[in-house]
Amino acid sequence: MNGARLVWTPWAVLAGFGCAAAASFIYLGVNFVDLFSGESARQMAAFAHGFYPPDVSPEFLRRVGRGAAETLSMSALGTLLAVLAGAVFALPASGRWGWPVRPLARIVLNVLRSIPELVWAAFMVLAAGLGPLAGCLALAVHTSGVLGRLFAETLENAPAEPAAALRQAGSGATIAFFYGTLPVVLPQFVSYALYRWEYNIRMAAVLGFVGAGGLGQMLYTSLAWFQTHGAATIILAMIAIVTVVDLLSAWLRRFLGQSSAQA
Repeated sequence: MNGARLVWTPWAVLAGFGCAAAASFIYLGVNFVDLFSGESARQMAAFAHGFYPPDVSPEFLRRVGRGAAETLSMSALGTLLAVLAGAVFALPASGRWGWPVRPLARIVLNVLRSIPELVWAAFMVLAAGLGPLAGCLALAVHTSGVLGRLFAETLENAPAEPAAALRQAGSGATIAFFYGTLPVVLPQFVSYALYRWEYNIRMAAVLGFVGAGGLGQMLYTSLAWFQTHGAATIILAMIAIVTVVDLLSAWLRRFLGQSSAQA
């Protein structure tokens, strides 16, 4: 007599997630009644009212502009360094250099991306001092682990036929990679890099809370001194930056997708 076999269906998985969520609420003692009570709503409304109107004085707007440029520069340079480091780690992590280099490279990537950016920023502030350099290095280190893993998986899933055809025609391994594999995976690499740049702009603002400079440090200072009108201006600047970069990266991804499809 065969034993009963557990069959996993989408409904069974959803039911399992539902049970886990219910158990989490019970264990944590979450009380939504107090959260949505009238007193909580009045307190949140009074707090939000303190942010209006934003501070639009010329001197403060100039400071916000410098902070926005610092945040953008920090995120862009950190992402660029991460793209270079991630590409270097992706080659051994994808198995192109064989064992035991592949598992060692994957362990390094796991360590880099497992430690949050805030923890890396705390280390970098101790090493490089307060300022945007610490934030840039923190973003670069963490994002290297993320992009390295994504690049490695892209290389593993890339078709081997173009590079193999070049090798059979007498090309070396390096030439076969640059002309047979890289053109295939490059659009996906750029797409991943743009996604991480969007994320790093948001994260660069958060890193300012540990002294990494940019708009985040200005926001922390404004909130610490209860300068809510200035904080409102900084938050609006963050929203504007993220919106512009989202639109730009979405356009670039569509352009790359159309170019790849035409090719």
